[in-house]
Amino acid sequence: MARLVMKFGGTSVADVERIRNVARHVRREVQAGHQVAVVVSAMAGQTDHLVGLVREAAARHDLCEYDNVVAAGEQVTSGLLAIILQDMGIPARSWLGWQVPIRTNEAHGAARIMDIESDALRESLGRGEVAVVAGFQGIAGDGRIATLGRGGSDTSAVAVAAALKADRCDIYTDVDGVYTTDPRIVPKARRIPKISYEEMLEMASLGAKVLQTRSVELAMVHGVPLQVRSSFAPPETGGDDWPGTLVCDESEIMEQQVVSSIAYAKDEAKVTLLNVADKPGVAARVFGPLAAANINVDMIVQNVSEDGRYTDMTFTVPAGDLRRTLDVLATAKDEIGYSDLRGSEDVAKLSIIGVGMRSHAGVAAQMFRALAEKGINIEAISTSEIKVSVLIDADYAELAIRTLHSVYGLDATETA
Repeated sequence: MARLVMKFGGTSVADVERIRNVARHVRREVQAGHQVAVVVSAMAGQTDHLVGLVREAAARHDLCEYDNVVAAGEQVTSGLLAIILQDMGIPARSWLGWQVPIRTNEAHGAARIMDIESDALRESLGRGEVAVVAGFQGIAGDGRIATLGRGGSDTSAVAVAAALKADRCDIYTDVDGVYTTDPRIVPKARRIPKISYEEMLEMASLGAKVLQTRSVELAMVHGVPLQVRSSFAPPETGGDDWPGTLVCDESEIMEQQVVSSIAYAKDEAKVTLLNVADKPGVAARVFGPLAAANINVDMIVQNVSEDGRYTDMTFTVPAGDLRRTLDVLATAKDEIGYSDLRGSEDVAKLSIIGVGMRSHAGVAAQMFRALAEKGINIEAISTSEIKVSVLIDADYAELAIRTLHSVYGLDATETA
């Protein structure tokens, strides 16, 4: 007998019939003799609807009350799933974040889980009940409901799995696993049977939408195996016949490819400062105000003039923050001392990822050569131990992805 946590996202619980389908997945695991806790998201579109109501009520609103409203979506889903399971003859009850309780900090709207008191859930499982937990929510130190931010139900599921010392956390979604790249761009992309926490973390942070970044971080810290599975697989045969992708420790993967996946992000913006004085402290004067405005800076390139007196500085920020970034830098122009400020959203970030890169030389050079042969110019480069990212013109993004997918031998022999 195993102890499992099963998480179902918004598309999987979009209506009562889909919730009934989720219940059949849960029944399969219960009939196999497993103890099961389920974490659910709000029905598709409900959170956006509730957020819209809050904004309609008041443009400026109390975040505590915001959390109280938007947490309601998961409450509905958890109750409906418990009702359907009971109707199937399976003992079940719903749990809200404060009932577990899932304790968070007081950053309402984007809270972080601090602790989970799992005794009540353990007792429920011990009685043979399915515990249906509302994701995305907990209780803050001030005694108020707190929500975890977008994708928070993934984090809820991993945290519950860690607290229960579950054998595995199954994340059910609308895809049947993690792919080498977006199959909509590369039809020969293939499902990855196993991927390391580090690779998945890089993929999530670089734009892959399969798992939320914080959930992967939490799984890696606590050693929780994650299985990404399809909720649309036939419930009765959706177990071993639909294995999905296992996210696990690197040591559990027998053969590591040098490059395991290609990730991309089109929601990047490029900012360039021209003729900045090249002297100590200038970087602090540029990036200090951006940090104070909570604007995340990613890739940074600095080109020093021939006489060494000036530099052109280019960096990337989320596209949604471009306007704010330009405003912050314009305000700080006299302190920074630049001649011109430019911003552009017509760029894309492309990344190759793989733990095998640690032990293989020339991986980045192969990437640069392949892009050059296609006439694709690289505007910025950043690297980590298992990743190389480049900034390119957005118009060439799909060509670059298809090219690199083939260059690193990731194409499936048959269309996925």
